[in-house]
Amino acid sequence: MFGLTAVLISCSCLLAFMVKEAFENNVVHHEINLTGEEEKYSIFFISDIHTRLISDKMIRNIKEPINAVIIGGDLADKRTPISKIYQNLRLLQTLGPVYFVWGNNDREVGEERLRGIFQETGVKIVENDAILLPNMVNRCWLSAVDDVSSRKASPEKAFEKCDPQDTVIFVSHNPILFSKIGNYHADIYLAGHFHGGQIRLGPFGIYPQGAFSDDEGKYTLISNGYGTTMFPLRLGAKPECHIIDLNFRRTF
Repeated sequence: MFGLTAVLISCSCLLAFMVKEAFENNVVHHEINLTGEEEKYSIFFISDIHTRLISDKMIRNIKEPINAVIIGGDLADKRTPISKIYQNLRLLQTLGPVYFVWGNNDREVGEERLRGIFQETGVKIVENDAILLPNMVNRCWLSAVDDVSSRKASPEKAFEKCDPQDTVIFVSHNPILFSKIGNYHADIYLAGHFHGGQIRLGPFGIYPQGAFSDDEGKYTLISNGYGTTMFPLRLGAKPECHIIDLNFRRTF
């Protein structure tokens, strides 16, 4: 009897810890050095929000100016109340202009309904296209594809406008695409989707842990994401969103 009680207590404590970890608010900072006219441009990147309500306190605690907000897919899914979508978008817009990239779950809300919400709120969808980020001294493209699971992803269209002499930020909700676009020029790659495995046993997880890497001046950020799928539980794959400071200098 004592042994069973100990097991139940241990399981309850573990479950409580996993719930607590799932609702943490971790903002991770990244510095990226780029060649160009002297300028600092800051991006807030968040992905895989799903049904989670973004913390107002977390957003208010961001003191540095944010020039652009990028939602890297899975803003919502079929479980997400429409009111929560509006609430999250309005909160993100307090930081700066918002750009949206499709994830594999977003269309569960209803594509036309979601497009209507974006039009109403002034959120810019970037899908198989590239746009020049506004109010910059340097030319910097935000290039993005539709989600690969939709079979609509077109890297050709996403890079069509981009000048290789300019800085290019490429966003794909699913990072699996990164290994397939070697013929295109990008300086920064952003993705989410895997949730870092969401529940890990030490180094082991269904998917790789999120990471930020620099490979000879090519930067890749794969986020653990902010929310959860299925159950609101995490273990060893903390939720996160990101502030990315683009530091342009003539030479480094």
